[in-house]
Amino acid sequence: MASVFMAQELFVARGLKTDQSFLLLIFLMVQFVAIFGALLFERLAYLIKTKNAILVSLVLWAGVVIYGYGFLHTTNEAWFMGIVIAIVLGGSQALSRSLFSRMIPAGREASFFGIYEVSERGTSWLGPLVFGAVVAATDSYRQAMLSLIVFFVVGMIVLYFTDTDRAIHEAGNLLPEEAASSN
Repeated sequence: MASVFMAQELFVARGLKTDQSFLLLIFLMVQFVAIFGALLFERLAYLIKTKNAILVSLVLWAGVVIYGYGFLHTTNEAWFMGIVIAIVLGGSQALSRSLFSRMIPAGREASFFGIYEVSERGTSWLGPLVFGAVVAATDSYRQAMLSLIVFFVVGMIVLYFTDTDRAIHEAGNLLPEEAASSN
């Protein structure tokens, strides 16, 4: 959705021809920088725990939405937004899977990751649906971008109130610091 938003706001809305090479380059940059985001968030998770690092990533996602809504006007600003998206994308995806995997009982990985994939694929249409519905209702890509903040805020609330340490223990697993001290 970021590329659709950028194409609309940076080119189409200004009466310019969409620069496909710009969109392709920014898309490629996001893929490569996301690797560094995963590494950065791994260090952050070590310092403040995985759950808190994911909460930080959700706050940053909300910040990206606000930035896109209110401050994105140039291609240089789009590059900045793309870098932040890449860092947060790499970090949030890696940490989410890592935390989820620790909450799975031994020997049940396939069934739990099957549910994870089905739920991910089964809900991946919600963001584009809301984005498209808001564009259709308001004729504003900026309003559509802002509407996505709901997903990040709801995610923050659900994660904040989830006792991940308890879930890890109930799965029969150790927290990272417990595993490190038992060696």
